[in-house]
Amino acid sequence: MDLVIQGRNLEVTSRIRSYVERKMERLDRYMPNIAEVRVDVGEEKSNRMGNRMIAQVTVRNIRGTILRAEERTSDLYAALDAVVDKLYRQIERYKGKRKRRGDDQESLSDYETAIELDDSDLDSGSVIKRKKYMIEPMQEEEALEQMALLGHDFFVFVNVDTGGVNVVYQRKDGNYGLLEPDETR
Repeated sequence: MDLVIQGRNLEVTSRIRSYVERKMERLDRYMPNIAEVRVDVGEEKSNRMGNRMIAQVTVRNIRGTILRAEERTSDLYAALDAVVDKLYRQIERYKGKRKRRGDDQESLSDYETAIELDDSDLDSGSVIKRKKYMIEPMQEEEALEQMALLGHDFFVFVNVDTGGVNVVYQRKDGNYGLLEPDETR
């Protein structure tokens, strides 16, 4: 298991690094075949609440499944504890879904790489963040599951049935929608 620890507006001290390593080494017991764990810790300035500490953990296993959790509190160590608890709950929910479906194989998902842009790119109404990722062929149900596991309100995937790129999204009424491009021009 590769462990990547990155700080944003915060120096990752040896104390923080050892605390993160101690917390993340237990993940192998709950979810085997972890390929990479990425921990982003940082500090954000807030007008209302002063400075807030952020802990975000992204877990990717060798089959491509991604789990992500984020927590914001006034104490970094409390945020790390809370984010690990969230991950354990996600892992249990993920295992339960696989068990109910009778799957022996985990579904594939996209692996994101974010590209942050410079302040010079931050003009009004411009793109401030870009992500490039591999999209894998999957069923609509698998895409909905991956969307829920990532905590996103949309998910881009290649539909196994049609071979086209589709987007599933959560509607305001709690249901889901599917966007399929029409290439009949």
